[in-house]
Amino acid sequence: MAATSETPKPGQRVVPLVIIMPVRDEQKYLRLTLESLTIQTWQPQEVVVVDDGSTDATPDIVTEFSARHPWIRLVKRDNRGFRQVGKGVVVTFDYGREQILDKEWQYITKLDGDMSFGPRYIETVLGRLEADPQLAACSGKVFRPEGDGYVEEFMLDAMVAGQFKLYRREAFEAIGGFRQTILWDTLDWHMCRNLGWKTLSFHHPEARLIHHRIMGSSDKNVYKGRVRQGRGNWFAGYHPLYMIASGLFRMREKPYVIGGLILIGAYFHSMWRGDPQFDEGDFRQRLHAWQLGQLKRLPRRLLRGDVAGGRSD
Repeated sequence: MAATSETPKPGQRVVPLVIIMPVRDEQKYLRLTLESLTIQTWQPQEVVVVDDGSTDATPDIVTEFSARHPWIRLVKRDNRGFRQVGKGVVVTFDYGREQILDKEWQYITKLDGDMSFGPRYIETVLGRLEADPQLAACSGKVFRPEGDGYVEEFMLDAMVAGQFKLYRREAFEAIGGFRQTILWDTLDWHMCRNLGWKTLSFHHPEARLIHHRIMGSSDKNVYKGRVRQGRGNWFAGYHPLYMIASGLFRMREKPYVIGGLILIGAYFHSMWRGDPQFDEGDFRQRLHAWQLGQLKRLPRRLLRGDVAGGRSD
């Protein structure tokens, strides 16, 4: 069954892309995200907004946009009574996948409800996927508003922004989709790499993602987010040396110093408690080898100035 569509505007292309948006209480920024989608030069064939029990105006905002753009649809789930990041996001995303109308999609995206981006974002990013058959997933770089400008949220070029994660169907199905667990958006691109795929985030003026929250602050506050990330890094199987280096690097970001210390502390606390770790084949062994390789190359990258992040413009 094909998704309901509207007549494309002159110069606009409808692409075989399905976007799934797991949302809960996103009324503050959701309009920005939906408005960004409606002005795209490459329009997705279907946007499924899965409301995960919002108690604010989130469903009303989606309904308003759906009335004007029938390719945007609202799907509701029962209210579990609280926001569940990590696993809860993927559970909601998977529920949205079950609601896709057009089963012939070729690309799929998980999109957050607190983002904005320019009218050529999908054209630019999807264009990179179309041009490189070995590219599993990609995104632009992420920036957050700060003062009169924007600050870049650091990510390696091999990482793909979890806020707008665009996948080729073949690669998405090859890894078995996202894992319903903490740090799912790190596990996935490493699984792609282990299967011989490439993943990418890249700088381009038309591919800037504006994130209207500090990363990791959607559940209660950023401090709790850093604890969750440190525990997640232990679960994913981070090497201790890489974790220390990562925590030291994150001290440059808000909340300055303490955020990195919390990351390191939460990781080693999970290690001390013997918390479970991700256990699929040789994933952790291969992750360790990759991370140690990154650490060996770090001095050379620092000399070249490759480890940037935190840019304002």
